[in-house]
Amino acid sequence: MQLTWHRCAFAELTAAELYAIVVLREQVFIVEQTCPYLDADGLDPASEHLWAAREDGALAAYLRIVPAGAKFDEVALGRIITAPWARGTGLGKDLVRRGLAAVGNVPVRIGAQAHLERFYGEFGFARASDNYDEDGIPHLEMLRMPR
Repeated sequence: MQLTWHRCAFAELTAAELYAIVVLREQVFIVEQTCPYLDADGLDPASEHLWAAREDGALAAYLRIVPAGAKFDEVALGRIITAPWARGTGLGKDLVRRGLAAVGNVPVRIGAQAHLERFYGEFGFARASDNYDEDGIPHLEMLRMPR
């Protein structure tokens, strides 16, 4: 699978790139997970956006880097997603590695779906909260301290 990686600030996104991001986030977080919620939470304009796309522009994987103080005291990785057709390829791990490399050696907090605790633990994230309900899905906060 030939993919090209991209990273930019919100203001640098083209209309086509933003549309592709919205399509993937809605496809998985809203439709596939049957979870109606407001995806436009106000954090995108302050965030950096990292994604891998095919030549036709279809997104294979995406995350946003939320600056410290915008959501949590720490930098946050959020909206971490792999397209259904790209799952099981290791792309999700590559995406998280690239996100962590992009933020550098700083504390990083995520709000993770609880069933992914072990996955994020492989990157040095540790549970930082009890489970909580977010839009009908069990979540937990996880924190990764600088190494």
